[in-house]
Amino acid sequence: MAEKNIDEDELDRAEAADRLREIADDLESGEDFDVDIRNKTISLRPPSVIGFEVGARESSSILRGRRESVTITMDWRPD
Repeated sequence: MAEKNIDEDELDRAEAADRLREIADDLESGEDFDVDIRNKTISLRPPSVIGFEVGARESSSILRGRRESVTITMDWRPD
């Protein structure tokens, strides 16, 4: 059974870029790496080729106003 761990936070743009850059650097290293999600550390073992998807959404409502979101999904079977 799959366990989903999510860490949600509000960051400024530079902090968000730093978090993404850390993951990008870990992926580029070619080594296994850890991701800290709240109080849990998850060890990841990506292979040399991974699935990669980027999605963007724009929405508007009277109550919430305009919203935009970007979702980045990467998935793989560990080596």
